[in-house]
Amino acid sequence: CWMDGWMDQWMTPQMEAVGLLASTAAVVLGGVRASRLLFRGLLWDVARSPIGFFERTPVGNLLNRFSKEMDTVDVDIPDKARALLISAFGLLEAGLAVPCTHRAPADPAVTCSLCRWLAANMELLGNGLVFVAAMCAALSKAHLSAGIVGFSVSAALQVTQTLQWVVRNWTDLENSIVSVERVQDYARTAKEAPWRLPSCAGRPPWPRGGQIEFRNFGLRHRPELPLAVQGVTFKIQAGEKVGIVGRTGAGKSSLAGGLLRLQEAAEGGVWIDGVPIAHVGLHALRSRITVIPQDPVLFPGSLRTNLDLRQEHTDQAIWAALETVQLRAFVASLPGQLQYQCAHQGDDLSVGQKQLLCLARALLRKTQILILDEAMAAVDPGTELQMQAALGGWFARCTVLLIAHRLRSVMDCARVLVMDKGQVAESGSPAQLLAHKGLFYRLAQESGLV
Repeated sequence: CWMDGWMDQWMTPQMEAVGLLASTAAVVLGGVRASRLLFRGLLWDVARSPIGFFERTPVGNLLNRFSKEMDTVDVDIPDKARALLISAFGLLEAGLAVPCTHRAPADPAVTCSLCRWLAANMELLGNGLVFVAAMCAALSKAHLSAGIVGFSVSAALQVTQTLQWVVRNWTDLENSIVSVERVQDYARTAKEAPWRLPSCAGRPPWPRGGQIEFRNFGLRHRPELPLAVQGVTFKIQAGEKVGIVGRTGAGKSSLAGGLLRLQEAAEGGVWIDGVPIAHVGLHALRSRITVIPQDPVLFPGSLRTNLDLRQEHTDQAIWAALETVQLRAFVASLPGQLQYQCAHQGDDLSVGQKQLLCLARALLRKTQILILDEAMAAVDPGTELQMQAALGGWFARCTVLLIAHRLRSVMDCARVLVMDKGQVAESGSPAQLLAHKGLFYRLAQESGLV
C-alpha cells in the first residue's frame, strides 16, 4: 500500500524544512493580522465610549487591556497555538485524538497533584499503546511490512510525551484566550452617537450667532440613576454672557455636558441657532464650541504647539492672542519663546498661567460659543481680573457660559442662572437677584459679598 512505501522511505530534510516554515509563517502572519485588527478595534471602541464609561472604569483596567492583555495576544497565543499545532500533527501521525483538560485550580499544592496525576495517566496510556502496537505487530507479522511495524512502535513510544505536550499547550492556550475575551468586552460597551452624520444639519458657517436654547431639558449620568437635571428651560441670546451658579451637585456642569452631548438628553433637547444638536454629528458640534475646564490641559511639546495644535495660525496671530490675555511679556522671557518646551501637564507653569494659555488657545479657535467650567476657581485674583478683561474685550461678540462656584466671578455677567437640585431656581441680572433676596442672595451672604 502507499503507506507502506511512504514508511519505508526517509523524509527529506528539505521537505521537513518547508513544512516547518509554512506552519510557522501561517501562525505568525495570522497572529500579527489578528492582533492588529483586535488592537485597532479596542482603540476605536474605547475612544468612542461615552464619558460615563471612563468615570466608572479604573485607569488601571484600561492600561492593562492595552498592555498586558495585548502582549498576551501578541506573544503567548501565537506561541501556544504553534506548539499545539506541532504537537497535534505528532498525534495525528499516531492516529490518536487530541484530548482537552479543564483549567487547573490556583492552589499550588492542588496544581502539583494534578500535574503528577496527568503525567502518570499519560504514561500509563502511552505504555498501553506501546503494548498494543507490539502485540499487533507480533500477531500480524505475516501481513505487515517492516516499515509499518517500525512506524507503529516508534509512534507509540513517542505518543506519551507528545500527548502531555498537547494537553499542556491546550490548557495554556485556553488561559491566554481569556485575554481576547477581556479585550472584546470593551467592544460590547455602549458607544457615543455617530461622530459624523451624512446629512448633518450643522454645516459651516453654523453657528453664526451662538444662540442657545434649552427646552424642558433633562439628563441622567447613567441609565440606572435618577435625573441629574430636569425641566430646564431657558434661552441665551447670541453674544450674551451668562453666569451659572449653584451649590455643589446642583447641576451646573451637567448643563455643559448636555450642551456638548457628553451625556445624551433623557428628555427635551438643546437648540443652537435653531438647530437641534441631536441632529448634528459630535465632531461638528464639539469643534464649534470651546471649553476651558477647571483643570487646564497642556500637552508635552512646544508652547506654540499647545496654542495651535494644527499649525493653522501665524506667529503674529499667536503673539496677538498672548497680548490679549496679557502673557506676551511672560512668553517673551522664556527660553525659546514660542518654542519653549512645556513639561508634562505644564507642571513648570502656575495654574493661572496655564489657564491664560488655555484662554489664548480659545482666542485662536474663534468659536461662537465659549464655556468656562469653574475655570477661575483655582486662580489668584490677579489672573481672574486678566481673564475677565479678555472676556469683556475679545469675547464680547461670543456667547459665553460662565459656570462658577464663586459668585464674584459672575457679577459682571448680563444674566445669572441659579441652579438648585437640577433645576433653574432663579434667573436675572445680579442686581435683580440680590434685590430679590432669594437663593442667590443667600449664596452671596455665604460668600461675604453682601
